[in-house]
Amino acid sequence: MKTEQEILAATAAYVEVLLSGEGSGHDWWHIYRVWNNAKMIAAQEQVNLYIVELAALLHDIGDHKFHNGDETVGPRMARDWLLKCNVGVEETAHVCSIIGELSFKGAGTSSEMKSPEGRVVQDADRLDAIGAIGIARAFAYGGHKGRELHNPSIKPVLHNSFGQYKSSTAPTLNHFYEKLLLLKGRMHTETARKLAEERHRYMEGFLKQFYAEWEGKI
Repeated sequence: MKTEQEILAATAAYVEVLLSGEGSGHDWWHIYRVWNNAKMIAAQEQVNLYIVELAALLHDIGDHKFHNGDETVGPRMARDWLLKCNVGVEETAHVCSIIGELSFKGAGTSSEMKSPEGRVVQDADRLDAIGAIGIARAFAYGGHKGRELHNPSIKPVLHNSFGQYKSSTAPTLNHFYEKLLLLKGRMHTETARKLAEERHRYMEGFLKQFYAEWEGKI
């Protein structure tokens, strides 16, 4: 029987092979950063660190964005891996539940997490969606999907359902208003809220610069 640390090491190696070289901003290094964020946040919370680490490592192995919007792929892939590693039934169910609940579902919808472990992982993932890295990832994903950088005639939409949010093909800049600028106010933990403040300010500065350059003012 493998120890928890052996299972975590095997999981990290599995995910690294699976996602290395991915070009949309959902690669191994995204996982690595979220994993580190999650451990840092968890150190200040009363949570099961093993569950937090497994969920952070596996949270994007079957992202719905790359499987025609199918939200069941990620939890199913995670379950298959965890069962292969002989992780307990309850632990597997907990990790898969976190993965299934994690995604942002639109400005007008709720993305509540059922457990403190889930809240830690969601905060860790959301931190990687904002700030300098969040900006880089947004445009990497937009380019991957063939989206415009910005189109002033296409206004942001505060989606009222996950279906609307998933089907959006709007320019990348709209994503700041439809998701990224909202995340600071949707963090669960005090640690994440503090880190989000600086990252949020950086995005605001980026947008100010972007519009000034777009209009030829600087």
